[in-house]
Amino acid sequence: MRTTSAVLGAATLTLALAACGAPSEQAAESGEGDVLRVGVSPVPHGDILAFIDENLAEEAGLDLEIQEISDYNIPNTALVEGELDANYFQHRAFLDEWVSNSPTDAELTYLTDVHIERLGLYSETVESVGDLPEGAEIAVPNDPANLARSLELLEAEGLVTVDPEAGASATEDDIVENPRDITVTPLEAAQLPRSIADVDAAVVNGNYAIEAKLPEESNVLAWEPEGEDYVESYANGLVTLAENAEDERIQKLADLLHDERVLEYVQETWQGVVLPVDAEGEVVETDGAGSEDTDEGTDEGTDGGSAAGSGSDDDSDDDDKDDRGGSRR
Repeated sequence: MRTTSAVLGAATLTLALAACGAPSEQAAESGEGDVLRVGVSPVPHGDILAFIDENLAEEAGLDLEIQEISDYNIPNTALVEGELDANYFQHRAFLDEWVSNSPTDAELTYLTDVHIERLGLYSETVESVGDLPEGAEIAVPNDPANLARSLELLEAEGLVTVDPEAGASATEDDIVENPRDITVTPLEAAQLPRSIADVDAAVVNGNYAIEAKLPEESNVLAWEPEGEDYVESYANGLVTLAENAEDERIQKLADLLHDERVLEYVQETWQGVVLPVDAEGEVVETDGAGSEDTDEGTDEGTDGGSAAGSGSDDDSDDDDKDDRGGSRR
């Protein structure tokens, strides 16, 4: 069973949760039994779970309720409050940041890596990093985890040097060398595809790039570097409450997320913009994708495009996403 639920936003969720009891009380009242409620970002997470639901879940004896949520701030709160049994939208750095800033004492457990959405540097006006003009403006995601990640990409391309002491907390204020006088402009991640026409280039999360068809319609100037800790740092994975980590339904879903058919689906659908991660935590590379030679724009590793059923093709669709809550992981 696939239930697509567009959660309206943090304020709406807060009101809804205030009317609910403890997680155990909600489960008893809902009568949902063995249904596994999973909160996901629509792309690619929702599409991956939809593939599992339509092709693998029944055989595994798993009944899924997939709730698509467009606001990064909602799924962990919904998990803690018992509105969800698991979520799949974030990497470890985002989870750690959320836990450190959350007033809750609940313990969340990151169960397994599933995929990486590569950050890419996209432009509508230039075809290579070398073509960026002096004083170019580059937009980047403004959430702390992905802002630091974006600066790593810009540093790897020789555009800036970041203070190494800033580490994973680096911001534009930690740029210590900027030979081409680049202006780094942090924006809400969901706004980046719409803003690309107003800047010289933008570092965009893979999910938003897919929805906006940037790999097809814009020039890919560079991909983020893949260091030793690439999977551990940036893979998106399955998360649940620590007390539910051994739940048989959640364990079944974790296994299905690494099924060979799922890995192939991710490879064939997104062609290197999204990289599947296997059960051993290794990136499953896509043939012909992922080349660091991006001078020819979309010719290299970018023909995956948007996923069916949840992409966004125009500004009106993007506005709808903002109404549902905006930023996603």
